[in-house]
Amino acid sequence: MKIFLIGYMGCGKTSLGRKLAHATGLRFVDMDAAIEEREGASVADIFRYEGEEYFRSRERRLIDELAASEEDMIVSTGGGAPVWRDNMERMNEAGVTVYLRRTPEQIASRLSPHGRRKRPKLRDLDDEELIAFMTANMAEREPFYSRARLCVDCAKRSDAELIETVLSTIRGDE
Repeated sequence: MKIFLIGYMGCGKTSLGRKLAHATGLRFVDMDAAIEEREGASVADIFRYEGEEYFRSRERRLIDELAASEEDMIVSTGGGAPVWRDNMERMNEAGVTVYLRRTPEQIASRLSPHGRRKRPKLRDLDDEELIAFMTANMAEREPFYSRARLCVDCAKRSDAELIETVLSTIRGDE
């Protein structure tokens, strides 16, 4: 089984993905990190020098590779991956998609200064601009994110509770 964690940048896909992988014994794949390793450049630099279209094509190539693999795994996607072309449908066909839903305010409070700098679209925004940008951008992405097999409201839930919710849903307990 493949579990694709989706949601807005900074919502906790990577940190929860690592914990979920640890809890299940499955391999963890962080798509952004895998692309950075393959390209020899940060996501920010890929966006800057090659463009978003190039980056998204690399994401899709990786989704196809992961989907074709026989191995069970936990995959943390980039925040924009579900929005590009038919990526959401591809991930839904290949496994279980889990949308980690948080508000812009919750995400902003989670982002460190380093977290902002490494995200090209957030780099130069002050706090007010950040919330306004995320609110608008998340509204555009919501129709894609909401196609996930499981939508989880992360507010007021610990990582342990989130892991149990995901696992019990996949097992069919819920």
